[in-house]
Amino acid sequence: MECRSLSPMAEQAISVSLLTGEIKRLLENGIGEVLVVGEISNYKLHSSGHRYFTLKDAEAAISGVMWRTRPLNFVPQDGMRVVVRGRLTVYNAQGKYQIDCMAMRPEGIGDLHRAFEELKQRLGAQGYFDPGRKRPLPRPIRRVGIATSPTGAVIRDMLTTIERRFPSLEVVFRPTIVQGGEQASRDIAAAIEQLNRCDVDVIIVGRGGGSLEDLWCFNSQVVADAIRSSSTPVISAVGHETDVTISDWVADVRAATPTAAAEMVTPVTRQDLLMALDALTREMTDDVRRNIS
Repeated sequence: MECRSLSPMAEQAISVSLLTGEIKRLLENGIGEVLVVGEISNYKLHSSGHRYFTLKDAEAAISGVMWRTRPLNFVPQDGMRVVVRGRLTVYNAQGKYQIDCMAMRPEGIGDLHRAFEELKQRLGAQGYFDPGRKRPLPRPIRRVGIATSPTGAVIRDMLTTIERRFPSLEVVFRPTIVQGGEQASRDIAAAIEQLNRCDVDVIIVGRGGGSLEDLWCFNSQVVADAIRSSSTPVISAVGHETDVTISDWVADVRAATPTAAAEMVTPVTRQDLLMALDALTREMTDDVRRNIS
């Protein structure tokens, strides 16, 4: 008979927590970091900001978690294929292994396009884009709310345009995160809600140009809901003229660029008023002269 030694662990009963801890140690130290591709399902963004999901293929599935401190520059959706970089770990309370996700990206740009079209079709069917719910911009506009990044050229260009065209227009600025995943989308939605309480006549939501991933926070349900629920007309001014986002479709008015949005809220410039006043003065002067003569 073959002789073999037994480890001390095999000679005595151990607790479930001790066994789970040993499995956790072996799994985490033995495999280390992994790069996995699969399809997202059961995706949930918790109120804490943590993201929970299942990563699956045709034959297997694994749970995943991505903590809120980990950056994410797009909004994951069920059915999207992604590449996940993370470490295997064990959730002791349930005795199951999962991926602690450190980074996530779409497997290909086609997945983002597909997610965009799916959301667009769903919102369209629910009436988000109906022309009948779109409101014209009020006239006159005395107070405008702007939600965009506090840094960069966008806010500077808009303020410069407003100052040049109609300096008496009051601006309420709400600094906003305009690039990233759920955090940016939530901040944009919160900015719209806050500006609705600031007694503004119109709200501009915008940012400069970028890739589809850069603009992805404007392609989310939460931003669409905030724009649709806004009691104040919203101008979406995202990217360049060729960039189109969900916010553009839902907003009351779409501007090709942020600068174009600033021009929309100042249709009558200071120069226009001066010219009109000058014309009125000349007309009154001519009337007086005719009456005297």
